[in-house]
Order: sequence, then structure tokens, then C-alpha cells
Amino acid sequence: MGAPAPGGSSTDQTRQPDCNNDERSTMNELRCRARDLGVVVGPLSTGRHNAITDVAGVLVGHTTIDDGADLHTGVTAVVPSQLGPGRWTLPAAVYCGNGHGKLVGSTQVDEFGVLESPIVLTGTLSVFRAADALLGYLMDRRPGELSFNPLVGETNDGHLSDIRRRPITEEHVLAAITGASGEPPAEGCVGAGTGTTALGFKAGIGTSSRTVPVADCPATVGALVQSNFGGVLTALGVPLPVDELIPDADRTEPPGNSCMIVVATDAPLDARQLGRLARRAVFAMGRVGASYSNASGDYAIAFSTAQPDQSPIPDGEINPVFAAVMDAVEEALLNSLFAAATTTGVGGHTSHAVPHGTVIRRLSAAGRLAAQA
Repeated sequence: MGAPAPGGSSTDQTRQPDCNNDERSTMNELRCRARDLGVVVGPLSTGRHNAITDVAGVLVGHTTIDDGADLHTGVTAVVPSQLGPGRWTLPAAVYCGNGHGKLVGSTQVDEFGVLESPIVLTGTLSVFRAADALLGYLMDRRPGELSFNPLVGETNDGHLSDIRRRPITEEHVLAAITGASGEPPAEGCVGAGTGTTALGFKAGIGTSSRTVPVADCPATVGALVQSNFGGVLTALGVPLPVDELIPDADRTEPPGNSCMIVVATDAPLDARQLGRLARRAVFAMGRVGASYSNASGDYAIAFSTAQPDQSPIPDGEINPVFAAVMDAVEEALLNSLFAAATTTGVGGHTSHAVPHGTVIRRLSAAGRLAAQA
């Protein structure tokens, strides 16, 4: 874990193990993952931690800025440890579902099909400061190099955080990168998800993974999401509208906003195939009720950590990887909501947590729960 950064606090990456189903959620209560509630997406097996860090060598770090009042923001960094001396690029692709957003560095990934930096996520107006900080990190690692492509994405957390203050500093970004670990990442109101809202509820960071056999070899696909988009929450096909789950709450809702999705896999895929994977990651948003509105910038970044001497999987054998990314992203999105806590921020705006008890009752009545939660 990185040291506390100026103006905020560094957040432990390790996920809370316990679950609190009390519907009177507060900022201090523990929250749940989808599976803790019996919400199991698809039949495929998960990785060890059901997280993007199940892909060997992929690390995640958070820096959280939460002053309890007007600032609820932060940084989340996905750091492929494979990037280093002897290997400064990984096969990668970006898919833009709707371009109302800022994804610094995306056009070069499109052009050359490679990732050459950690992936940093933050709030919209802090993207450019984060990109400059990431550039400094890359320059320090490669003295003498004259061109770099930092990749930084965002969603707009201005509903709960005073976004015009642009509080993200170089120290915040470096703390997230250098503090990244292979442990299960914290979810919900943490890092770049501290101030986000999705589908009418408080949202944040979520992650999940799947393992599948591909071309006679096991492959892991992991996803991490920063959820901040509109629509009607849907779990396992059951609509859960916010005005029905929390009918009397004094709540406010931001417009569409965005979603950032990062997909990592150890399957040997080339940039073209990773583009196909990234598209399906954005498609998976529809499973949880995304509206894909005009103001929603929806992006997916996919990269492979496979050794460069491995031959790409034939297209005819790629379907298990497609199934894995759809399920992993769907569950990561649900985790980003179920793990988040009610938050009141700038201007008195409040985003309420998904009420676990009501979700359990509705899914149980529909016969969708995997087990009694």
C-alpha cells in the first residue's frame, strides 16, 4: 500500500472479507460483492480472487481522496508488471462505445496495437494532470527515450465531488502506481470510483475474473470497471429500478456520464483480437441495464500478458474468451454497485447504496439466487 498522499488518503487494496446486508448502509459499514449475496453471473469458473489480479503479473493500486464533504475522488492504476526492461509493450486495443469522454493516449493504442504504460483512471477534469504525472513516471523508467504514450481514462465524478478543484496531484498518481499489488483490489467507494454513481445508485470500482480452456490451454480473463453511467439496474435479468428499491429517499441523480472498463488476459491474442474482446466488454454493460446515453463515454481497454513467442489463438477457438469477458465485466459492474456505500458530497448531493436486502428478496422471488444469502 502506498503512503498517504497530500490532500487525501491512500486506501488499502485488500478487499474487506465480511458482508453487511443491513439496508441502512452508511459510509462506515462493510459492503458486499455480488456472490456474497448469491448473485452468480454465468456458469464459468472464476480465478482465485475473482479479480483482474488473477491474471498473473497484473497489479492494481488506489489512491482515495475523501474529505467527508466536497471531495470524493481519486486514482486507480492497473499496472502490468510485464512492462519493463526487455519488454516495453504489450498487445492491446481500445474500443469506444460512445466517445463522450477523455481517454488520453487511445489513438496511438489504436494505431500500433500496443500498450506501453500502466492504465490510470481518475475524475474527468483531473485526466490531464494524471497524464502528466504518468508521463513523468515513464520518463524516469526509460532515461534517453524521446516518446511516450501514457494511457489515462476518466469518468465524471462532479455530482459528488468538487471536480473543478482538480485535486489530483503527481503524488496521488505515483502512490497508486507504486502501491499497486496483486492482492484482490478494494471495490466500491475507492480510488477513481470514490465519487461515481451508476444506474441511480452509488457505484465505484468493481472487478471479476473467469478461467476458461482455450486451444487446450487454461486462460484467465480479468476485468476492472469504473462505473458512472445511466440506465436501470438489472441483475440476472431482473430490473431493480432505484425508485422502487429506495422510493422515499432524498436522492439526486447525475446525467448519463460514463464507464471505463479494463480487461486483462493471459490468453495469446493479437491487437485485432483484443479489439474484438474490448467490444464485448462494452456490450456487457447492457446486461446490467446501461442506457448508453448521449452523455456517456463508454470505453474498454483490453491487453494481453502472454509471452510474445506464443501464437495467437485461432479465431475459430476464441469463443470461450468472449464468454469469459462478458461474464467478468457483468459481475465487475455489479460488484462496483453492491460494494459501494451511500455518499453525500458537494452541494448536498446524495447517492444511495444498493439496498442488499431488497435485492435478495426480489431475486429470490424470481428464482435467480444461486444460494440463500
